[in-house]
Amino acid sequence: MPFERREYETLVLSTPAEHVLQVTLNRPHVANAMNTQMGLDLHNVFDGLAADPLAFRCVILTGAGEKAFCGGGDLKQRQGMTDEQWQAQHLIFERHTRAFLACPIPLIAAVNGAAYAGGLEMVLCCDFAYASSTARFALTEVTLGIMPGASGTQTLPRAIGARRAKEILLTGLPFSAEQAEQWGLVNRLCAPDQLLAEVLATATRIANNAPISTRQIKHSVNTGGQMDLASALMFEIEAYNRMVPTEDRREGINAFNEKRKPVFKGR
Repeated sequence: MPFERREYETLVLSTPAEHVLQVTLNRPHVANAMNTQMGLDLHNVFDGLAADPLAFRCVILTGAGEKAFCGGGDLKQRQGMTDEQWQAQHLIFERHTRAFLACPIPLIAAVNGAAYAGGLEMVLCCDFAYASSTARFALTEVTLGIMPGASGTQTLPRAIGARRAKEILLTGLPFSAEQAEQWGLVNRLCAPDQLLAEVLATATRIANNAPISTRQIKHSVNTGGQMDLASALMFEIEAYNRMVPTEDRREGINAFNEKRKPVFKGR
């Protein structure tokens, strides 16, 4: 089913370059906090991308405004919720988390400001992240009597190691963009006014590569990382062999020998 481009209440979708989709969290008046509608909107977008992986070759996730990527769940909306209402809403957040993680297309976070709680969990669901030098990060759930429930206790240790992750999770203390880079949580720090340009340059570079190759690389890294090495090497070869009979593989070799830029078509 073709990916559906439509208007969303809490998101803005744009195509800043060919084959690149930008998804912008668009509730800047509340630090782009996640309400129920944002959870539904995110699930719709990323479930749609999983159903149509040829729609784009790279996806950028960012927040509107200069202060916040996403401040986490909208606690004003949650005020007064019954236990049943809280869990029903959280199920929506769980679904969009699974949709993030299942996205077959390379996904880059452009962290333009504070990424707290569920906001940081979204960053962790991306393949990698660039951040503004002024960004801040935290998993604050423990200070509210809850815990991360949208992948944070699993994705953070995998990104930075269990001991560092437990300190962050158990204290709820924020940390800086510089610390995030030092610990391997983000790949690059950017001047605030250059963040999207630098992310777009990387996204465009990815989008210009063979899309079957980039999807298979992502699949191999994510799946193989859960296996023992011998099984992972066998999985890698299966992923590799998927590309041997493709037109893109033949185009890449021909372009190299003809000293020209390849034109990949995703088949």
